[in-house]
Amino acid sequence: MKKILYFLPLLFVMISCEDVIDVDLPPTESRLVVNGVLRVDVTEEFIPVEIRVTETSDFFSGNEPTELESAIIIYGTPDPDAPEILDLSPGNGGTSSLAEVNPGSGIYVPDPTFDEDQRIGIEFARPGIVFILIIEREGRRFAARTTFAPSIPIDNIEQGTETLFDDDETEVIITVTDNPDQENFYVFDFDFGEFLALDDQFIDGQEFQFSYFYDNELEPGDTAEISILGADREFFNYIDLIVEQTEDNGGVFETPAATVRGNVFDVTDLDNIDVFDNVDQPELFALGYFAVVQEFKESITIE
Repeated sequence: MKKILYFLPLLFVMISCEDVIDVDLPPTESRLVVNGVLRVDVTEEFIPVEIRVTETSDFFSGNEPTELESAIIIYGTPDPDAPEILDLSPGNGGTSSLAEVNPGSGIYVPDPTFDEDQRIGIEFARPGIVFILIIEREGRRFAARTTFAPSIPIDNIEQGTETLFDDDETEVIITVTDNPDQENFYVFDFDFGEFLALDDQFIDGQEFQFSYFYDNELEPGDTAEISILGADREFFNYIDLIVEQTEDNGGVFETPAATVRGNVFDVTDLDNIDVFDNVDQPELFALGYFAVVQEFKESITIE
């Protein structure tokens, strides 16, 4: 009982000293955020089109879903003599009109109310096919251009026993085999919001095995779903920078070293949106990325 009585005055002092501190945060400019990475399983019938759009808010609030005036995806084979022109003839390309799946959700999918099927067939998930996302919001037009990025399957996943920095980590060992004689880029999704960008500069055409260490120890029976996504150089660079910014993040009060821009440009005032740059309007851009990538995934249950 003496020990309890001894600590009670200290507890009262600590409670009475608590003050509410108002932090005057700088105003933040609201920006459109486009989450448009389409992960393709080529054994399915259609490309799974789902574009999520939100709007940035302040430091302590999450991004809120936002509404678009219109959204379409144009896809097709580029003209060899004029790559900015796409062949939209049947079998070579087309357009897909998107609609919000539920009012207020900010999630846009092929419009099911159209007389013609707006879904994109899996036959267009092949190298060389260009996809252009065009959206309009509050009187401004945004566009993103990408090509289909193939990937490679995961040869093997197994749990390891090593640690990198401390005993709380969990090691998984991944084995893949790179496609030879071509420049390849990959993005690994290790679940739980953890990503890794990899290029084949030193593994061209080879079997490659590496370890990935989860920061927090996973419990026996936990399942991790690991994916490998295809990527072009731009998507690789984007994810690599995102990972770097996340690892070096000093918290909500730390100013990021750089704003990580994706490939979604504000093209409202551009004469030719096929150029897809806004070097003369550096402050007009959206956040996020639009990509169409092949995905292979495997699951591992922690022992």
